[in-house]
Amino acid sequence: MSAVSAVAKKILPLFDRVLIQRAAAETKTKGGLYIPEKAQSKGLEAVVVAVGPGARAESGASIPMSVAVGDKVLLPEFGGSKIEMEGEEFQMFRETDIVAKLS
Repeated sequence: MSAVSAVAKKILPLFDRVLIQRAAAETKTKGGLYIPEKAQSKGLEAVVVAVGPGARAESGASIPMSVAVGDKVLLPEFGGSKIEMEGEEFQMFRETDIVAKLS
């Protein structure tokens, strides 16, 4: 996690943007069979790496974010902006694009 925190310090999202790192896809079934790379589905769970300060209301007040660094979230299948930095792959989403916060 130290490599992720080092990259997170270099990327500071603006407004209601959230930087996430997707969980690794399952490569093995519960029965011990290996899943071919082509058959692996994209993981919809991710960990929040960095968050922006929040969106602005028309009055200029900041609307606080509902997710924080370290939260596990559920993402839509498509969307987000892909960012690669120091060999790590991240995605940037708007807070409103995040489907759910996992407990």
